[in-house]
Amino acid sequence: MDPIISANFITSSTDLSQCPKPDFPEYAFMGRSNVGKSSLINMLTGMKMLAKTSTAPGKTRLINHFLINEQWYLVDLPGYGYAKVGQQVRKKWEQLIESYLTKRPNLMSAFILVDSRLPLQENDRQVINWFGEKQLPFLIIMTKTDKLSKVELDKNFQSYKKSLLEDWEELPKIIITSSKTGKGKNEILEYISDSNGFFRI
Repeated sequence: MDPIISANFITSSTDLSQCPKPDFPEYAFMGRSNVGKSSLINMLTGMKMLAKTSTAPGKTRLINHFLINEQWYLVDLPGYGYAKVGQQVRKKWEQLIESYLTKRPNLMSAFILVDSRLPLQENDRQVINWFGEKQLPFLIIMTKTDKLSKVELDKNFQSYKKSLLEDWEELPKIIITSSKTGKGKNEILEYISDSNGFFRI
């Protein structure tokens, strides 16, 4: 596993054509609005203000690229499922995300963040199943686990797996995390480090 030594913001894009050249492997982080995505990114990189956190859901409206260790891109994608955003704006976000996920040649994997305190949400299920239909690589990241007791987390985790198995013959990889305690950080970075070895320009 390669520790994160440097993390630099590169650009924000409103269109796939504005993204940086696909010359490094990259990993997209996505999830419902207010799932704790910015906090997780800041925890992974060890930089508290790298991704802007907000109590107002739907703040990230662009594709944000960060170059890590001058070796790979961490990509912060717009959140989904925030009802107060206008339908036209939401549709534009969805088109932007879908175009990026299906056409970005150097995308190694997506990390789909879900709130560990909640049962599997319908929009999360739709996104996870969409990845399956498109045969795109992804992992599920359970966030905010420090807000649950061990018993509650175990119960929710089992419930989550049961819900996923309604649609999946084999469970996707799930990593349990906490931005507060750093839980899951090494597992995520190890996965990225291993995947980087398979990248070819």
